[in-house]
Amino acid sequence: MPTTTVRIPEEKRDLLKIVASVEKRDIKDILTELIDEYLERHKETLEILSRPEWVEAINKGLKASEKGETVKWRKKRPGK
Repeated sequence: MPTTTVRIPEEKRDLLKIVASVEKRDIKDILTELIDEYLERHKETLEILSRPEWVEAINKGLKASEKGETVKWRKKRPGK
């Protein structure tokens, strides 16, 4: 596996060392987990941004909202 060097502030590194010690884990394992979680959170955003029709619909909705063109939730809910 290739290696990448990441510079982080000393204070954060020290906190990571403490967490790693308490959890009896390697810092690299904690960082790998954090990166995986970060990427997972952004997958949906990337999927939306890869679909121009969705981006257009979102932008249209935002513009309508800025103009005050909204619908009350109670009127829009199914079955109500």
